[in-house]
Amino acid sequence: MTVTAFGPFAGTQHVDFDALSQAGIFLLHGATGAGKTSVLDAVCYALYGGVPGSRQSRGRAWLRSDHAAPGTATEVVLELTVAGRRLELTRRPEQPRPKRRGSGTTMEKAVTLLREWDPAADRWQARSRSHQEIGEEIGALLGMSREQFCQVVLLPQGDFARFLRAGAEERAALLGRLFDTGRFAALERRLAELRGSAQSAVRAGDEHLLALAHRMREAVHEQQDTGPEDALPAFPESAPGEVGLPEAVLVWAAQVREYAAQRLAVCAEAVGIAGQRYESAQRTHSERARRAEHRRARARLLERAEELRRAEPEREHARQRLGLARAAEQIAPAHALRERAAADHRAALHREAAARSVLPPELAECSAAQLAERRQRTAERFGELLGARRAEERGAQIGRELDRLDAEVRGSEAALADAESWLARWPALREDTQRRLDTAYGAATAAEQLAARQEQVGARLEAARLRDGLGREVESAQERVLTAREEAVGAQERWLDRRERRLRGIAAELAAQLASGEPCTVCGSTDHPRPAVPAAGQVDSAQEEAALAQSRAAEQRREQCERELAEVRRRQERAAADAADGHAGTLAAEFSELTAELGEARRTAGTAPMVREELSRAEGEHERRLAAGRELGGRIASLTAEREALLSEREGLRREVDRLRDGEETVGATARRLEALAERLGEAAEAAKEAAGTAQRGKEADAALADAAWMAGFDSPRSAFEAALDAAGQRELQRALDSWQAEEQALADAFADPEMRAAAQDPHTDPEAELAEAEQLLAAARSGLRAAETAHALARSRCLALDRLGSEATAGARKSAPGRERADLVVGLAGLAAGTSVDNARRMRLESYVLAARLEQVAAAASDRLRRMSDGRFELVHSDERVGRGARSGLGLHVVDSWSGRERDTGTLSGGETFFASLALALGLADVVAQEAGGTRLDTLFIDEGFGSLDEQTLDEVLDVLDTLRERDRSVGIVSHVPDLRMRIPAQLEVLKRRDGSRLRHRGTADG
Repeated sequence: MTVTAFGPFAGTQHVDFDALSQAGIFLLHGATGAGKTSVLDAVCYALYGGVPGSRQSRGRAWLRSDHAAPGTATEVVLELTVAGRRLELTRRPEQPRPKRRGSGTTMEKAVTLLREWDPAADRWQARSRSHQEIGEEIGALLGMSREQFCQVVLLPQGDFARFLRAGAEERAALLGRLFDTGRFAALERRLAELRGSAQSAVRAGDEHLLALAHRMREAVHEQQDTGPEDALPAFPESAPGEVGLPEAVLVWAAQVREYAAQRLAVCAEAVGIAGQRYESAQRTHSERARRAEHRRARARLLERAEELRRAEPEREHARQRLGLARAAEQIAPAHALRERAAADHRAALHREAAARSVLPPELAECSAAQLAERRQRTAERFGELLGARRAEERGAQIGRELDRLDAEVRGSEAALADAESWLARWPALREDTQRRLDTAYGAATAAEQLAARQEQVGARLEAARLRDGLGREVESAQERVLTAREEAVGAQERWLDRRERRLRGIAAELAAQLASGEPCTVCGSTDHPRPAVPAAGQVDSAQEEAALAQSRAAEQRREQCERELAEVRRRQERAAADAADGHAGTLAAEFSELTAELGEARRTAGTAPMVREELSRAEGEHERRLAAGRELGGRIASLTAEREALLSEREGLRREVDRLRDGEETVGATARRLEALAERLGEAAEAAKEAAGTAQRGKEADAALADAAWMAGFDSPRSAFEAALDAAGQRELQRALDSWQAEEQALADAFADPEMRAAAQDPHTDPEAELAEAEQLLAAARSGLRAAETAHALARSRCLALDRLGSEATAGARKSAPGRERADLVVGLAGLAAGTSVDNARRMRLESYVLAARLEQVAAAASDRLRRMSDGRFELVHSDERVGRGARSGLGLHVVDSWSGRERDTGTLSGGETFFASLALALGLADVVAQEAGGTRLDTLFIDEGFGSLDEQTLDEVLDVLDTLRERDRSVGIVSHVPDLRMRIPAQLEVLKRRDGSRLRHRGTADG
């Protein structure tokens, strides 16, 4: 194998597994983090395009070495021989590379190559470049998936230590992935689905007819807003299964359809009345809108006329200024002619010729008076164009308003289509929500029943547990009674013995009380010749009293123990009666099942408020969509009317503009052309006039200057010069005066318009108020018409729905309930497969049963190796005992200790024992998985870590077991950093950890 820029390896590293495998066992070692596991990752990646376990979740970016140069591509090349074929696999993951042009990087796609050695041609032959095709071929050759390969060839000791101590669910998850038992789980799910569908079919037959009646009642209630409630026929109150329910439902359905037909006729009449009102309101609104618009237009004209009146002083000043300027023009030429009459005359002729050269040919020979007259007419024509320019600007504004209206109409139509689409889905949405609400209500009822059953079973379970616990207390109390009885009998015997001994020695006791000269209390004699002496072990009264007290105390303890025994037996009898002879394990299983069913029912019932809220929101949304549809319809009609009015106005303006633009593209262009022509005409007229005047000023220069000043109304030539203006200033004043004059004329024409005169004579004092009133009346009429049409459409849809539901009810009344035999069979099979049936004694699911058989094979295969590793002490056994608290049965795993002769939990093994037990389990599982997969056996397997927990003797035993694999022509690679293994295993692959990336080095091999 050759790896480049992979994981911790920055450069290219080579691994010769043939040389390492010659010794049978080889060691892969190195410092922590050097990259030992990355070698195994490279093998797995080359074969399957992925790495083992959790490292796969880090993504493909993790495969590339952080130490690699930017231009070095990540690549793994693996050469292997399998099924007699020598193959070469090359894989490169998706990775960034420097761009060939410019800076930065680009993402290079993943590459997979497969080549095969052709002995006849003595060279490699390319087989495929397809990821999928290569993956399928490798999978077929090896006969196992990536996960199976990682368990059969790359033995992860940490995983199997966890598997050894794991619970049933964790073992089931791993075994299910390795042995592909998903088909049995799918069979369980399929049986559960068939059970649910069969039960639903049984319930559907019973509930179908009454559900149709409820839907008919819902349909007629939705139409109820148009008629009195007491007009509805009474809903049949019969429960499902009662006699006469189909007949009652059919009679009620016929009455409801008749009622709906009557309401439809009433709604049709209401639509006609509302339509007449709407047409009348439309006519009134149009008339008042026209009057209001005329009044507004006249008001604008009056405002402009007032503005012109206020500007009259300014106009008068401009006229005076223009008169003075024109008078001063007569003085200025006379003064100039006095000095340079001839030069001015030539210049005037030149200017005249230049001014005439830019005129149209037909005007070039006109006199000064004709040019001035033509200029005047052109200026008047320019004034007329001012109104046309405003009309042209209004036309452009109308175009923008039409674009806005079109956008609003499209938006309103889209919103209306959305509302209508939602309303079309409304019946199905409401029916689905109502069905879920009915299911939640049914679950609530079932939850109440299950809660009552759970409470009963729980009470029996507690009683059974109390009964079983009290049984142990009865045994303990009986032992205490026996002990108390023995102690009481012994204490009484000791008291009687002391009493008898005292009686035998009573003479000595009395003799001890005799005194010389005192009478004897027995015989009365004062002479005491031979008083009795105490014998050995003489008992006095104090000792007898103490023994009596002990006997009475023991008797009291016996009586107390007997009372306690009787009390415990009474409690046990009451608990037995409450438990009703039920077994605690059976009751616990039943209680667990009821708890699960109750939880599911309560979860389903708990959705009722949410579904009710969802139904309420949906109904609110329905009302909102209906109102929005009506509003959008009215808005579209209003926008359409407004658009038509604007189109009409734009057409009138267009005709006016076309009349005045005189062949130009726009009125503005025509105005600019006329303005330029008027200016040239003025210049030509002035030039002609000046040329004629210069001829006379040459002869009359001196006299003309004074005469001209006096005739012009100036007291001196100086004042005339101060009042003079150039031609541009005069033209500007003239244009202003002409503009005012043209606007006055336009206003006069506008006021003379018949519509404006009619607006001035309109007797209505407040057309805007009347228009607002008409709009309100129109909106009310439109709303009434929409409401009537909606009610009519709703009534018609309800009639259709009632007819359809009535037909379904008639057909449903003739149906019989479906057979229950198939449902009972499916329910029984589903319960047996799910482990909930009473016939399934161990409560094992079908998938668990299959996995238990596979686990039994694994335990048998593992025990062969475990006995050798433990010197015959340990072996693994499979357990199918039932477990409590809902855990999965059949996947237990115990260890048998031959030294004690007892089974014990795998969690009690020490660290070293856990290692070789998990190693044996891993090897056993590898054999079973390989046998199950049916693929070609690989001659090399790897064991990753775990040897550090073994003592020297155990390590020798484990290595002996691994030697047996070598005897079967299989080589074993041990991944570990335990120093002792370096002395025991000569063939080694060392991973050297460096700052610039790890390196590989062979030791103890032919090429090392």
